[in-house]
Amino acid sequence: MWHDNETDRDFLNFTSVANTVAEIIVQAQGRPVSIGVSGAWGVGKSSMIKLIRRELEKRSGQGVPEFLFVEFNAWLYQGYDDARAALLDVIGDALAKKAEEKKKGIDKVKEILKRVDWLRVAKLTAGTTAALALGLPPVGLLGEVFQLGKKAASGQIDQEAIKQGEQIATEVGKTAVGLIKPSVYTSPPKEIQAIRDYFEEALSEIGITLVVLIDDLDRCLPPTTISTLEAIRLFLFLKNTAFVIAADKEMIKHAVKQHFEGVEDTKLITSYFDKLIQVPIQVPPLGTQEVRAYLILLHVENSSLDGDKKEEIRTAICKQLSQTWQGKRVDRAFIESLGGIPADLVAKLDVADRLAPIMTTASNIAGNPRLIKRFLNALSIRMAIAKSHNVSVDEAALAKMLLFERCGDSATYADLLKRINENSEGKPGFLAEYEETACRGEKPELKSPWDKNIDFILEWFAIPPRLSDIDLRGILYVSREHAPIITPEDRLSSEAAELLSALLQHPEESNSIKERLKNLTNPELAIIMGKLLEWGTPPILEACLTIADIASNQQSRIASFLMERPPQQIKPNIVLRISDKVWSSTVFEAWEKSAISNLVKRAIKTTREKR
Repeated sequence: MWHDNETDRDFLNFTSVANTVAEIIVQAQGRPVSIGVSGAWGVGKSSMIKLIRRELEKRSGQGVPEFLFVEFNAWLYQGYDDARAALLDVIGDALAKKAEEKKKGIDKVKEILKRVDWLRVAKLTAGTTAALALGLPPVGLLGEVFQLGKKAASGQIDQEAIKQGEQIATEVGKTAVGLIKPSVYTSPPKEIQAIRDYFEEALSEIGITLVVLIDDLDRCLPPTTISTLEAIRLFLFLKNTAFVIAADKEMIKHAVKQHFEGVEDTKLITSYFDKLIQVPIQVPPLGTQEVRAYLILLHVENSSLDGDKKEEIRTAICKQLSQTWQGKRVDRAFIESLGGIPADLVAKLDVADRLAPIMTTASNIAGNPRLIKRFLNALSIRMAIAKSHNVSVDEAALAKMLLFERCGDSATYADLLKRINENSEGKPGFLAEYEETACRGEKPELKSPWDKNIDFILEWFAIPPRLSDIDLRGILYVSREHAPIITPEDRLSSEAAELLSALLQHPEESNSIKERLKNLTNPELAIIMGKLLEWGTPPILEACLTIADIASNQQSRIASFLMERPPQQIKPNIVLRISDKVWSSTVFEAWEKSAISNLVKRAIKTTREKR
């Protein structure tokens, strides 16, 4: 399994971008700078933030002023605190620790911290003041006080209202305690300017550059997003500060549109975030090479290789990625050329090699690192389910089916499941022509519903392995939270189902129920034969022979099944048991061409001599 947390180990070849951002901050030489790291959900913004911090930490102390890092996740404070006060609190605490450590700027930091609770009081009262000024009913605790006052003025006070008043007074008291300090503060503009002045002076005295890393804005509700951006504005463009803000620009636009409800000016909505950002950075989208490299690195990370070897492979892959514009490739062959790759890992790399192109282009994944990781986790879970239930599943085939489940058209996927369930061997034989044609680079003639999402379908057909001749029932079993299993046995009558159960438990006693078996239909006998053949020989052989005696059209199935057995499974007693069957000669001829034991050869010879 792969965790879904950000990392400062570069799996996406983002180091060059992180280097650029770090260099911008260093070259600013104390001048204020704000950098926006933009990208959709899951593309790696948080990892980019970690990489930027790592690159800055490398430069700190090498002729560069010391950096103080503050990481602020607005999502964690959503619903619990005012964003401005929370941000000032986090920054103030970090400054206080650094001031104590260096014995500088302590008084300035204390002045900053004094104003944290002033911001909370301002937040508590601002909404009510603005509402009253606009002639609107206020909200929150002070709004309740206001409404209670209106009742008193109109003479509507009763016992219930008095009780309500006592409760509100208590709540207001609790909220205000600890917020309002003994110091008398001046007007809000002067207090805000005081915060900025003390803040700038503290940084100068301590001798540091503050780097504030803002993340997870695209997880916040619109009010929290706007509140956080307004909080950032309080500190922006002050000397010795750098803000790196990771956000999905589309989510910011949505929050701004919600904030300025009724405003249809798209220019205003678009420019809101731009006005806060001096340097916009877009997280690079992943191409096929990057997706393939990412898949490979995830498998390497989960392998049994030691840490040094993993880092060697990661470094080599990132170097190779930087040269892909010259035609260099990151694939299984490249990884094997590094040496020391175990066989079980090579098999996984082969699957990654095959999946990369379609995971880059499929709209439901589109090269998104987080979605890729979730896909691999789903694959890992299903392989674990298969192992715990002793279900034999080919991982490459399971990956191909899971890809269809995630990215294919739902109606087409339902049709695929239906065809698998209807086949007595669980094989989607109808795919053979499609897969063959697609592998030749040609476009097969597809009928509904297979003519939907055609680009994905054609790529999917060409991905190895070919599924047309693979029993996919085990894959459906481990995928049953999405794929209902409707096995052939589900279509048996109660009598047929009971007889199948008896044959599976006591195949050697099949002759005792032969008369009951004769009353079943040919389709039911075919289903029973198919289920019996899954269990192998020799104990199940008696039951299969009984079915073949009753239904002659099943004789070729058991003959084919026996001819396909590995030589080590063929024993002399099997030869003797089938010697009187008309179809046994064909089986014996096939066995004699294989590496059967001398004992089996003698048994076949003896049987022929007796005829």
